[in-house]
Amino acid sequence: MNPDTLLEARRLARQTRTAAAKLKLSEVVICPPFPFLMVASGRQSGPNFAFGAQSVSIAEGGAHTGEVSAAMLRSLGASFVIVGHSEERARGITDETVSQAALRASAAGLTAVVCVGEKTRTESGEHFAFLKNQIEHSLAGLDAGALKHIILAYEPIWAIGAKEAMAPEAVGETALFIKKVLADHFGPLESAKVKILYGGSVNFRNAADIMRLGRVDGLLVGRESVNWPGFSALLKAVDEVVIA
Repeated sequence: MNPDTLLEARRLARQTRTAAAKLKLSEVVICPPFPFLMVASGRQSGPNFAFGAQSVSIAEGGAHTGEVSAAMLRSLGASFVIVGHSEERARGITDETVSQAALRASAAGLTAVVCVGEKTRTESGEHFAFLKNQIEHSLAGLDAGALKHIILAYEPIWAIGAKEAMAPEAVGETALFIKKVLADHFGPLESAKVKILYGGSVNFRNAADIMRLGRVDGLLVGRESVNWPGFSALLKAVDEVVIA
C-alpha cells in the first residue's frame, strides 16, 4: 500500500520511466496499488519500462466484488502481475490459488511473477524440500509452453524487512536449486527460459553483489522502490552488472 497518494505515485512513475530510458540492457517493471494503475499506463510507457499489478483474481469475471481480473489489467495495458506475494500468502492464499491465478494471468497474456520462499532456513536443508513442494504446487496446471509467461521470484520470508539481505552466495545456491526443480518438472529446454528474481531487503548497496554472485536475472524490490534516491542508485548498479 505504498505510496500513500496519487501525487506521489505519479512522481515515482515519472522518475522511474525517465531513469529506465537511460538503461542499456535492463528492464524496470513497477507494480503500484490498484488505484494508481492508471498513473503507470498509457503515456507513462517508454523504453525499458513496463507496469503490472500486485495481484489478480482467479475469477474470469462476474459477481466477485472487490476482485480485479486479468482481462481488466490487460485492458489498462499492464504486462505483468505479481502472484502469491509473501504478504498475500500470510493472509491465507494457498499454492492452489497461486497456481490458478498464474494460469489466469498466463491465459490473458500477462507475465505472472510467481513468488515463493521459505519461512525459515535450516542448516540441515529442510527448507529445500519445502521450496521444491511450493514451486511444484504453485505452478501446477501450467504446461511447459506457459513458462514463457512466468517469472519466478524467490523471496525468503525470513529475509524480508531484515537488516541484511540473504548472503549473495546463498542466493546463488538457491537459484541453482530452483532451476533444477523447474528442469525436473518441465524439462531443461523450456525451464531454462524462466527468469529468476530475488527479493528480500534489497537495496542499492547490495543489489550488484546479489545479481553478480547470486546469479539471478533480476530483483523484486520492496521498500527501496519507493525511496527514489536509493532506487535510482539501485537501477544504475544493476544495469552495470548486466552490461558487464
